[in-house]
Amino acid sequence: MSSDCKMIIFIGDGMGGRPVESLGGKTTIEAANTPNLDAVAAGGESGYLHPAGYGIPVGSDTSHMAILGYDPFTFYRGRGPFEAKGVGIDVLPGDLAFRCNFSTLEGNVVTDRRAGRISSGTDQLAAAVREGLKDGIDGVEVIFKESVEHRAALVLRGENLDHRIGEVDPHVEGVDYWECVPLPEAADDPNAIRTAKIVNEFVARAHEILDAHPVNQDRKAKGLPPANAALPRGVGTAVDLEAFEAKYGLTGAMIVEVDLVRGLGAYLSMDVIHVDDATGGADTDEMAIAKAVVDAWADHDFILVNIKAPDLGGHDGDAAAKIASIEKVDRAVGYLLEALDWSRTTMMIAADHCTPCSMMDHSGDGIPIAVIGYGVRPDGVTEYGERACAGGSVGHITGPDVMRMLASYAGRAHKFGA
Repeated sequence: MSSDCKMIIFIGDGMGGRPVESLGGKTTIEAANTPNLDAVAAGGESGYLHPAGYGIPVGSDTSHMAILGYDPFTFYRGRGPFEAKGVGIDVLPGDLAFRCNFSTLEGNVVTDRRAGRISSGTDQLAAAVREGLKDGIDGVEVIFKESVEHRAALVLRGENLDHRIGEVDPHVEGVDYWECVPLPEAADDPNAIRTAKIVNEFVARAHEILDAHPVNQDRKAKGLPPANAALPRGVGTAVDLEAFEAKYGLTGAMIVEVDLVRGLGAYLSMDVIHVDDATGGADTDEMAIAKAVVDAWADHDFILVNIKAPDLGGHDGDAAAKIASIEKVDRAVGYLLEALDWSRTTMMIAADHCTPCSMMDHSGDGIPIAVIGYGVRPDGVTEYGERACAGGSVGHITGPDVMRMLASYAGRAHKFGA
């Protein structure tokens, strides 16, 4: 079967959730004003998505891999390589790559893991760290680059590095950051012991550089939390993934706001389209993203879109902020409903994971999905949300089902058998 129908996956990052007591038991999606998401549900088919399987909390990296049909249980090598690739650092065989947070330390205590979600000056901070560590650590090259807001990427390049080491970022505030140590299975391995020492040396020296930097002195003077530490986590090694077009025969584009997912797109040789006004934060320009989708539609068979802001409200436990961000997603979807040719488009609305305000972290809950456009048979669901979509005809699917399902709707699936 062949078709020229275009396929879109539109993701509101972390958009799914659980009932919120202050919202009368509604979820943030259910409480938000979402006429366009509701229109997608009313005009299409709905259901639930479990990206990596029932009850498994996923990161944005493993979720996007699963949704795009790349089994994370087989191919995932850690978050770090995607972060690094997303900021333009190639991860070579033998390298170790990390996601870092610019964080605030008081002594050894992490008082703010995101340094007040710092939004400017991190390019200067990263440059200072690179300059201060230009001679490397114990013969190992240090490559460090800022990403969006508080995020950064670190690559260590040298001989005999071992990925079997623990985290530095404790993932909570009000406690000491962790000393990097070898994992139990590598406790006596000299390469793992040396690698852990190199990571600890990076953390200590970066802290000295950052704490004295004028950007942070200015932040302290203004009463803002200084970004005086870079805490590594998510260590990973080089990734080998089949290109998206080779796998599916589709020209693919990504329009996303965070370098973690951009890095995945780069590994898949997709066109990674940057939108200048897409900041990844609460003030992101959702209409600029929607217009970029329309532009990309003309010369791509497949587009994955991600608006990051809903996830931030979930992580902050801020239901009002999350609702406002979900309404941004709704406005972007509304623009697409008006602008695209729906006789040649199939689109799925989803999240990559749930980030309930009550948890302030990712959960393993199912994600409401709705599919509209070419090939879709409306099922009677009239609203987009956790409770409404649960009764839709799509039922419960997992990540590997998504691309097969969309290809079938779009008339691009190949028959199995005679």
